[in-house]
Amino acid sequence: MPRSDLEVADIFRALGPTYRARKAGHLSLGQLRVMSAIETCRTAALGGHVSRCEDCAHIDVAYNSCRNRHCPKCQAASAYDWLEARRAELLPVAYYHVVFTLPAPIADIAYTNKAVIYNALFKAASEALLTIAADPKHLGAKIGVTMVLHTWGSALTHHPHVHCIVPGGGVSPDGERWIPCQRDFFLPVRVLSRLFRRLMLERLVAAHSDGVLRFFGDHADLSDINAFRSFLRPLHRSDWVVYAKRPFSGPEQVLSYLARYTHRVAIANSRLVAFEAGRVTFKWKDYRREGQDRYGLMTLDGDEFIRRFLLHVLPDGFHRIRHYGLFANAARADNIALARRLLDAAPPAPSPIEPEAAPAPKPCPCCGGRLILVEAFERAPQRRAASPLWCDTS
Repeated sequence: MPRSDLEVADIFRALGPTYRARKAGHLSLGQLRVMSAIETCRTAALGGHVSRCEDCAHIDVAYNSCRNRHCPKCQAASAYDWLEARRAELLPVAYYHVVFTLPAPIADIAYTNKAVIYNALFKAASEALLTIAADPKHLGAKIGVTMVLHTWGSALTHHPHVHCIVPGGGVSPDGERWIPCQRDFFLPVRVLSRLFRRLMLERLVAAHSDGVLRFFGDHADLSDINAFRSFLRPLHRSDWVVYAKRPFSGPEQVLSYLARYTHRVAIANSRLVAFEAGRVTFKWKDYRREGQDRYGLMTLDGDEFIRRFLLHVLPDGFHRIRHYGLFANAARADNIALARRLLDAAPPAPSPIEPEAAPAPKPCPCCGGRLILVEAFERAPQRRAASPLWCDTS
């Protein structure tokens, strides 16, 4: 199938004004900011610069990016800088990929309690990994974990889960040796799942007792603690999804994986196929099927596409990439140096492209000559609305 030039921005520009008008009072300030950023990204509204070719005098105009973390066009530079930092921290051991997923009933209440429940998800999943790894019956070592939050499924539905990248081993409690995990096996998934379930449910009850959870609509009755405990009771007996994949084949595969996952947004422009008569068609994957049967096309009404996209706007200041254990920010450098010493390993070779190197200048599209900056212009002044168009009801 040929690649489409369609972008999320095209859909937002076409349908955004009417969508905001219909949803006035029901969109958060964060959602409105994301819509505005995507609509104006790389347009004259954000300013830019003018260059002229010194050979053929061709004029080239380039517009600034919005740099919003939810914008499909603005993640490449951030991802590159982040990956270069991770490249310098890689250890010469097998790396494992573990996924912790929230059950659907908790995902339902997470939408109106994003910061509280997503934070609880990070803490419960990391504590489960660190606790089981430290147990002498399993590994008996302190491990490092990098975790990335995703809140979407392939169909843009609300599906909160964290992807964890973990080295296959850790530092002994006395700090004197590296303890490797078993070949092709990291930690028992069933044990991880049960501990994760208990820790997450305990955190939810504690959050309710602290009065930081909010419930609306069909879940309004959960404001009562007894009703909330009844709501959670079936989850104590159900199996929670914790999935551990086979180890990566090497450090470069780890980096390739991280490049795809760390700065991903709800849907990439490359997955969009068509936007016709107010309906959006995009590629999706049905994980319940096997082989090529799992790949297909989904068509949604434009308003429903926007609604699903906005489900995944994170609270301001929320960190969706976090590090725990040996990789915790406070002592990461010292812990990695200790791990390398115990493994008798040298730091990894630098990237073939130096992180501080400036990108190659864009050549003239007409003759390939050098473009020279001749003018920079500021973003267009924003008009102030006569009355507020938003109300944060989250």
